[in-house]
Amino acid sequence: MPIAAEPTAGADPSSSAVPEYPAWRKGVAGVLAKTRKVDAAELGAEPEKLLNQSTYDGLDIAPLYTRRDELPEQPLPGAYPFVRGGDGTRDVHRGWFVNVRIAAADAAAANRELTAGLENGASAVELTAGAHGVPVGDLAAALDGLLFELAPLALRAGTDVAEAAEAIYEMVDRYSAPDRSAIRISLGAAPLTAAFAGTEDLGLAETTALAVTAGRRSETVRAITVDGTAFHDAGASDAQELGAAVAAGLEYLRVLSGEMPVAEALRQVEFRFAATDDQFATIAKFRAARRLWARVAHALGAPSEGAAPQHAVTSAAMMSRRDPWVNLLRTTLAAFGAGVGGADTVTVLPFDSALPAGELGVSASFSERMARNTQLLLLEESHLGHVHDPGAGSWYVEQYTADLAAAAWEFVQELEAAGGYRAALDSGLLGTRIGATKAQRESDIAHRRTAVTGVNEFPNLAEAPLSEAALTAGPGQRYGAAFEALRDRSDTYLAAHGTRPQALLVPLGTVAEHNVRVTFIANLLASGGIESVNPGPLADGEIAAAAQESGAKIAVLCGTDARYGTDAAGAVEQLRSAGVETVLLAGPEKVVAGIEEARRPDGFLAARIDAVAALTALLEKVGA
Repeated sequence: MPIAAEPTAGADPSSSAVPEYPAWRKGVAGVLAKTRKVDAAELGAEPEKLLNQSTYDGLDIAPLYTRRDELPEQPLPGAYPFVRGGDGTRDVHRGWFVNVRIAAADAAAANRELTAGLENGASAVELTAGAHGVPVGDLAAALDGLLFELAPLALRAGTDVAEAAEAIYEMVDRYSAPDRSAIRISLGAAPLTAAFAGTEDLGLAETTALAVTAGRRSETVRAITVDGTAFHDAGASDAQELGAAVAAGLEYLRVLSGEMPVAEALRQVEFRFAATDDQFATIAKFRAARRLWARVAHALGAPSEGAAPQHAVTSAAMMSRRDPWVNLLRTTLAAFGAGVGGADTVTVLPFDSALPAGELGVSASFSERMARNTQLLLLEESHLGHVHDPGAGSWYVEQYTADLAAAAWEFVQELEAAGGYRAALDSGLLGTRIGATKAQRESDIAHRRTAVTGVNEFPNLAEAPLSEAALTAGPGQRYGAAFEALRDRSDTYLAAHGTRPQALLVPLGTVAEHNVRVTFIANLLASGGIESVNPGPLADGEIAAAAQESGAKIAVLCGTDARYGTDAAGAVEQLRSAGVETVLLAGPEKVVAGIEEARRPDGFLAARIDAVAALTALLEKVGA
């Protein structure tokens, strides 16, 4: 089975079959030629490709998809290769399962959370048990009142999962249900992905024994969870997350194959993947993941068992500690993408999950209710669950799915060529490949090629400083962590000095001349926790006085390139005479190339600089 189908034969983009496309292409060439100040003929035969965007997997996202991109129609939901969904008879009035995570340390508190969640819209339960949650001996009390055949149960028990499983089995053995197979339980053993994440879990031998026992149960019990979020949170691209997860799944099947038939082994595996605020990438990810695992099942001779359940969790890496209310928007998009992409269960992380409990002055129940209601709005008011795979047939979604599946399969093959998942993990290959992607993403964010709203773009410097507990915890491993670390330093400076680190803006010329760069610099400085002091337009003789009044050690000239040519040198002299230690210019160095060295600024703040490095240097200059 090819991992990516070929486009329909005869779909020539320049043919008369799509008469509007050549006209659009000509229009693209005209606009690009004008903006780039070149002749349209210099742009080549396919100028629209200059508008393509590339993902971290090297996939090209085109600006427009047409019939020329059409792929063969996929089978209906519930049919191999399950791209359109693993369950063709899913209740459209229910949609996906809305999961509630419970991590209380005692049974009474856990049961209160469980009851509140189920009474207020949750339809699945994920319970932490053992050393980091409810004691195994108290599981019956914690789960009291749970209707097992209506709400699937998942465990997070680490090394205590075998003991927790026995406790759950004792409960369901006493539970009366007309259809035992309707009781769905996920034990959550994840030794291979836990080894990557550096967390404790069962060993493979114990996991195999757990799976053998689970396979003999009359209930629908899956012992193993392949946790792709471990790779995602470490910085993996979508294809790397999928590829590593499939490789780990293959490793489990190899171990289980000595104890049970392949079909039974496949029924012991489920997947957990991250859902991000890139909604189309998320839709394609879950569709591609089903295609990949179906290919594995087909190759092993059990294609009908290729529809492993998928649990979507909104990305922890995309969450921000600064302007955290924006996380409500991020998780809404992520839940939308996961739901449309066909995830069976969705967990939305609370918007303040990256902060210590109570940091924002809101209760945990409020945060959890907002997370739960995010999904309920999508299901109950937007009716997203009423249609199976609504993205099917979209030229963009279908092509993205096929391309992502192909890229992920290449990564699977790379890991298999290295000896399989465990060998790739032990050799460092897996970590190295994911680390390279993480470094590229961090560079893009540092250079502000990738925006993280509220962090490296449009920061709110007026928001309340973080608590000592939050500052002590450090920024973590989220996408905007480097900028958040700078903001942490600014908070520490504020606590010690009563004011934030400051920089004086020196607007040159009229408002029309300097406004764009003043706005750019204020936004840039705020992303590093530096407050801008803007005295407004200054006459030639007012610059030194403004600098002395502000007391700022840093000043930034803001104006047009033409204005720099006439006024920058004099402004630099006045600022230095007023005691300003560092004079910067908003723009590239080339705009003052004609000014003698002694009268030139000390540095330049232009678009796409390494903002983290530049802001770090400025904070050090003011002693933050």
